Amino acid sequence: MARPRKKNNAARISISLPVALFDELDEMVVERGYASRSEAISKMISEQLVNHQHQLGKEIMAGTITLTYDHSKPGLQSRLMKIQHKYLKEIISSQHVHLENHHSLEVLLVQGPGVRLKAIASELIVCKGVKHGCLNVSSNILPPIY
Repeated sequence: MARPRKKNNAARISISLPVALFDELDEMVVERGYASRSEAISKMISEQLVNHQHQLGKEIMAGTITLTYDHSKPGLQSRLMKIQHKYLKEIISSQHVHLENHHSLEVLLVQGPGVRLKAIASELIVCKGVKHGCLNVSSNILPPIY
């Protein structure tokens, strides 16, 4: 539940992170030259909120869906392929690379209404065996293909 906003320009939150993630955050703060963890986290949240707002709209957008998955999981590749075939209008192309330890990296170039791209990404990401997935969008679109 959201708390009432304070009258000053900042609100405080408290989060718990695994130690390894915390250490990586501190490294990134130093490498990117942020003044503090708060500045780095604020920037990441801002970027995600902009991305989220774009995804909810009906505006035509271009982007990528990136998936990392365990290709040895029975039926997973077939399921991912069926989903991709369902969205032929939006999925422009795909690149598949085999990684170590039975994993694959797949990048899909997509274009369509932001809300539809979000739905496609969500449908792919929730498949059992997908380890990581994300949608990145841009308000710039591809020129007409035909």
